[in-house]
Amino acid sequence: MDRILIVDFGSQVTQLIARRVRESGVYCEIVPFQSASEKFTEIDPKAVILSGGPNSVADLDTPRAPDEILSSGKPLLGICYGQQTLCAQLGGRVETSDEREFGRSMLSLSKASPLFEGIASPGSDIQVWMSHGDRVMSLPEKFEVIGTSENAPFAAIANETDKIYGVQFHPEVVHTPDGAKMLRNFTHHIAGCDGKWSMAAFKKKAIDQVRAQVGEGRVICGLSGGVDSSVVAVLLHEAIGEQLTCVYVDTGMMRAGESEQVVSLFRDHYNIKLVHKDASDLFLSKLDGVSDPEQKRKIIGATFIDVFEAEAEAIGGADFLAQGTLYPDVIESVSFTGGPSVTIKSHHNVGGLPERMNIKLVEPVRELFKDEVRDLGRELGLPDAFVGRHPFPGPGLAIRLPGEITSEKLDILRKADVVYLDEIRKQGLYDEIWQAFAVLLPVRTVGVMGDSRTYDYVCALRAVTSTDGMTADYYPFTHEFLSRVSTRIINEVRGINRVVYDVTSKPPGTIEWE
Repeated sequence: MDRILIVDFGSQVTQLIARRVRESGVYCEIVPFQSASEKFTEIDPKAVILSGGPNSVADLDTPRAPDEILSSGKPLLGICYGQQTLCAQLGGRVETSDEREFGRSMLSLSKASPLFEGIASPGSDIQVWMSHGDRVMSLPEKFEVIGTSENAPFAAIANETDKIYGVQFHPEVVHTPDGAKMLRNFTHHIAGCDGKWSMAAFKKKAIDQVRAQVGEGRVICGLSGGVDSSVVAVLLHEAIGEQLTCVYVDTGMMRAGESEQVVSLFRDHYNIKLVHKDASDLFLSKLDGVSDPEQKRKIIGATFIDVFEAEAEAIGGADFLAQGTLYPDVIESVSFTGGPSVTIKSHHNVGGLPERMNIKLVEPVRELFKDEVRDLGRELGLPDAFVGRHPFPGPGLAIRLPGEITSEKLDILRKADVVYLDEIRKQGLYDEIWQAFAVLLPVRTVGVMGDSRTYDYVCALRAVTSTDGMTADYYPFTHEFLSRVSTRIINEVRGINRVVYDVTSKPPGTIEWE
């Protein structure tokens, strides 16, 4: 199988490079620059991509690409910081510039190159996304300029003889409209990859890896009712059958009807061994009086482990705990393989297990994005009703209730969420939206209902479009739709007298409020 190695220098969008490469049918792996040399030798990739990063190549002791990669003769593509360190290490010059470029820019193509084949011809301009302070000032030997921008005279460079390329912009983000084609040109036309990697191939590989890891051991799988854990459960059942026991923990912070749906699918439809544990009192007692979002996540994560540990003992012991951890979860918590990406927030199922537990983790979709997990679910034959569900966070409604959590607030939030999603489905918008949910704010406002004064909660509505959960835009509902939803929530949900709509993108916000 053809492989591309992506060397991570700490960019928050390195994983998007992997996404674009996989979309083109080529398997790739991300590795931090610190261990890139070992991984390069281990997988013998067809080509290497050097990511962007937050550092300045002009500073001392900043990340560099391993010399053995630069001298390997393999095709190379440097992106942003990757281009800069490529030039600096091969004999060019990079400086910090007073004329920085952030956001949309126009790249003027000055020379034909296979990197831009089928995209643009010399003399034409294409839109790209820039995000850099440093810039290349002189090129190494055998390199030439193939594209410029207003503030980057070396915006795209190439050593066609050795198949080494560098771009100052980010082809991996959607704001570079032809970026996916550029990456495909690199992987297919320049590196010669055949593009035969598929979700069917991943499924086979994942099943083989689970069998190799687990052997004759017993596995418990934590079900949340979301897409990720559901896909993991079905994958594990196909891989190890009766060695698997699923544990669905009702934390008291689930969506309306969640428990009934999960039990029906896994116990009745798939005939998978399922333990349904109602631990709502335990979770709510642990969260009593807690308002800090990081504290909530950590308490929920630790309590999940306690419950799973008890259930593992109850079934006679288990050797492994399976989780539906995804790549974006890991990237936002800490770089997937120990790289330099900045922590955004911790995730309840990321960070390992307490040392006291004699149990190991099985995380077969840890390297996948959300849409890839959906594809895997379809490959496994999961019903569309589950595969197409909007993402639901592991901590559940706890992170949609800023401030302290109470049973009363949870009931109000559930009712508002049901009304909101009902209207979205009635308008045929559910599948257009990546994620939609209600948030109950820790704010009371004065209202008037039936000529009487009210002092009730504010409900915020959130709906976003996205492809991978790493970036997102708010969904542009009509005012008529928002007015209808607001009226229904206020009329049908006692305890809410004001409704607002969140129009924040990601970044700067995250999709969930906490």
